[in-house]
Amino acid sequence: MKILVMNAGSSSQKSCLYQIDGEQLPDLPPVPLWEAQIDWTHQPGIAELKVNTANGAIHKAEIPLQSRGPVMAQMLDTLWSGATQVLASASEIDMVGHRVVHGGQYYQDSVRITPDVKTRIAELADLAPVHNPVNLEGIEAIEAILGDLPQVAVFDTAFHARMPERTALYPVPYAWAEQGIRRYGFHGTSHRYCAQRAAQLLNRDLKELRIVTCHLGNGCSLAAIRDGYSINTTMGFTPLDGLMMGSRSGAVDPSILLYLIREQGYSAEQLETILNQESGLFGVSGVSNDLRLVMQAIADSDVRAQLALDMYIERLKQFIGAMIASLGGLDVLIFTAGVGENAPNVRAEACAAFAYMGLQLDLDRNSGRPRDQVISSADSSVVVMVIHTQEDWAIARECWQIAMA
Repeated sequence: MKILVMNAGSSSQKSCLYQIDGEQLPDLPPVPLWEAQIDWTHQPGIAELKVNTANGAIHKAEIPLQSRGPVMAQMLDTLWSGATQVLASASEIDMVGHRVVHGGQYYQDSVRITPDVKTRIAELADLAPVHNPVNLEGIEAIEAILGDLPQVAVFDTAFHARMPERTALYPVPYAWAEQGIRRYGFHGTSHRYCAQRAAQLLNRDLKELRIVTCHLGNGCSLAAIRDGYSINTTMGFTPLDGLMMGSRSGAVDPSILLYLIREQGYSAEQLETILNQESGLFGVSGVSNDLRLVMQAIADSDVRAQLALDMYIERLKQFIGAMIASLGGLDVLIFTAGVGENAPNVRAEACAAFAYMGLQLDLDRNSGRPRDQVISSADSSVVVMVIHTQEDWAIARECWQIAMA
């Protein structure tokens, strides 16, 4: 079975093609036959396309950008033509899986895409205005380019959909909950994959483990996982809640926003832009939303950059503690995504806060960029791991499971 994965974001489109043979999923994620990325913001009016194949072929192009559809069509064309050809024709694709950020209260699992599902995705754009519209655009592009091919929606929110009401609801009038205002959580595909991969590597039953997963990238969230499902998470009604992030504020006192509206005349649109795009590491440091650049500034004795990092780590420690409290203890702590996988100093400082409970890192293992490895010491009370998140493979796996059901 050949499964095409479309992982659409506001600034990029990542895609890959997997082949799954036989009647069982492989133990290890396979190397994609083909991978492509479109950068929509490379430069004004231009989309940058990069394609790689498992046999080493590479294709790069800068494409005039008037609308996304023709660019995606050109990307898909590299699957069956040119130096990066891996298929004889489009008819070899059996199924397409799409990452969809928000599934609301409607979806606890991945589903085949129907007209009704598309309608729901469009309706939920109010809750994920940056992501759901481009996710839907990818679905419709496949319909236009590849015709009536089975497609699957894999929702970021689905992994958190079984959270108990005591963690899912906010302490506001209950009528708000009846209107759909609740904690949905995000990065669910990554949290689920990393928990499953950790259990596999440890040769343990996932349902027996109390796990905290730390997805630390430009967007950041934690999940408390018990019995194989998320029972608490840091992102909420939107991806803005919780941890300090690259350019997002995370949780702030809502009265700050009321004050700015009443006393300084800010509009909702201004505050939305500031909280999502001008806050976090970028807002505090004044340098960048990229931790690597913040670290460079710290090396040059930039005081605000150091403050940004200190705040980032302090909030990370606080929220890890909250997740542990929800679980009533901790068996496995996982770091993943760009910062989680590549910043040993962040991992070390976060873990140091939990030395009181017997958590101990192996500093040699933690150094560098370990992947799918245990980085805690042999006598640590908690297993600490770095897992390379593979959301695209997780989406392909969901498609395969639906096809085999």
